[in-house]
Amino acid sequence: MNLETQLKLCAAMFTVLWTGWMLWSVGSFDRVSVIMMAICGSAAGYAWYRAMRWQFRRSGMLSGNENSAGPTAKR
Repeated sequence: MNLETQLKLCAAMFTVLWTGWMLWSVGSFDRVSVIMMAICGSAAGYAWYRAMRWQFRRSGMLSGNENSAGPTAKR
């Protein structure tokens, strides 16, 4: 498993844990709270993913062309 895939899985796990913790701390499980916390959790998970991807690229742990389609991709 490459680093990009691990980073995506960690971001998904962060999203689930953050959303669950926020729902638990609020204590209200009505529909609006669940929807709002799911939206906020998704935004937090995406922000975490972008921040970690930037940091990994900056430190040289992640290459800058992970979206390339192989050796024929433009450079």
